[in-house]
Amino acid sequence: MHIISRYAVIIIVGALLFIPFLGNVHLFDWDEINFAECAREMIVSDDYLRMQINYKPFWEKPPLFIWLQALSINIFGIGEFAARLPNAIAGIATLVCLFYTGKKILNEKLAMWWAILYIATWLPHFYFKSGIIDPLFNLFIFLAFVQFYLLQANNKVFHALLSGTFLGLAVMTKGPVAILIAVLALMVYVIKNRGLNNIRFSSLLLLILMCTATTGIWFAVEIYNHGIWFVKEFIVYQIRLFKTEDAGHGGPFFYHFIILLLGCFPASVFLFQFFKKQSFENRLLAGFTSLMWIMFWVVLILFSVVKTKIVHYSSLCYFPLTYLASLQIYWLSEKKVVLTAFTKSAFIIIGVLLSIAIIAIPIVGINKAKLIPLIKDPFAVANLQADISWSYLEAIWGTLYLVGIVISVLLLRKRFRLGMIALCVLQVVIIQVTVIHFTPKIEAFSQRAAIEYFKSFQGKDVYVHVLGYKSYAHLFYTHKQPQSNDMYDNEAWLLEGKIDKPAYFICKIIDADKYKAYKELRETGRKNGFVFFERIP
Repeated sequence: MHIISRYAVIIIVGALLFIPFLGNVHLFDWDEINFAECAREMIVSDDYLRMQINYKPFWEKPPLFIWLQALSINIFGIGEFAARLPNAIAGIATLVCLFYTGKKILNEKLAMWWAILYIATWLPHFYFKSGIIDPLFNLFIFLAFVQFYLLQANNKVFHALLSGTFLGLAVMTKGPVAILIAVLALMVYVIKNRGLNNIRFSSLLLLILMCTATTGIWFAVEIYNHGIWFVKEFIVYQIRLFKTEDAGHGGPFFYHFIILLLGCFPASVFLFQFFKKQSFENRLLAGFTSLMWIMFWVVLILFSVVKTKIVHYSSLCYFPLTYLASLQIYWLSEKKVVLTAFTKSAFIIIGVLLSIAIIAIPIVGINKAKLIPLIKDPFAVANLQADISWSYLEAIWGTLYLVGIVISVLLLRKRFRLGMIALCVLQVVIIQVTVIHFTPKIEAFSQRAAIEYFKSFQGKDVYVHVLGYKSYAHLFYTHKQPQSNDMYDNEAWLLEGKIDKPAYFICKIIDADKYKAYKELRETGRKNGFVFFERIP
């Protein structure tokens, strides 16, 4: 009953943190709206076997997460809440899995620290309130690693079955990148341990067969119905992500190192504790820690090499990173190690930087007129014209955060457990404030004008088209329906052809003059960097 009550508390806390305010802000272009639109078009077209965007095949992602979103939309209706709910549920499941794994590897103390730290770390918490694929994908990959390690520890068949199943579900969520991560990690594992380390080849074969079976059913149905082209195009797309910068999302090799250091505060700071070699209490703990290091470095190096640099590409690192940090917290709380001066310094430096960023948000909003002359991008300048109310009082959140960081670090020196609990509570509060209060205001600058424009066309029999930039927002927020005219997405025809119903367009202010040159386009307005046109047949 004691263990059941712990799980119940974790589930309730997770639900309270992840589910409320999911619909507080519009979905963000691209990824959030991309996946939600796939789910909406599944429902509209009544075709749940394949993904579509603009009612044309979309072969970049497998369907599992999209299926969950479609189920949620069928229950709760089209909207932000339904699109993000699957990740909120994945967040609750993640906390339960972390507690179970920590208890299995060592004890309840480590398990509880791990669950608490995960919800108190910036990006892991934030992503469970999003509508992107990665939180679910990461959970499946992590569970595959956990079951693989348990297989190594006791060689029971059901661990091979579970590891293969979870790996297959990861493939069904995001694609073959799951296999790539698993294969690279296995190679490092074999090299480090000079072999499979007590894992029978038959068990590994069973794992592979289970993974293949989990993914094979859907792929077989897809190939049977539509041929091999989907698999071919998918592979070409994945290779392109490695070789080229996708959609301008480039960056230096160390991009993800910085993202994890700052975005995974405070967990990331505890990694510096590993500069001192420490002994382990048992072989199970030592072996699992080794596997988590392998997982961390494989993912971090892999996505540092990949040309496309997007924040969530390294999000699988959140699991090993928070585990390693929690292990240090457990040792510190049990007085088995001491907090190093370097770690304390890192706490202060990163905490101050994050506090300054939070303090700066309202100050920049209030004083944007002074910043505009310094900005060379006309679109960014126009974005800042959004009528958003700011107050200097909002800077108090960043100030309180800074004070809380300092107090927590002072407590960590002599009353470590109290200081750590205070830090985690502070983190949870400020993350919620950021999500609920600041994020909607930031979204208002970046895209709200466009979203409101698209929503004005819901239920209207017109064409709505985006000019000069890529977006999925016009599809989702107009609730676009299948079109009888095959030319519905032909830009040249919409601009100059013989259209059969009114067409409405949006572009960024930097491209406005180019499209104003089309004699049949009439500008109907502009707002916060976006310019609107109409064309009447």
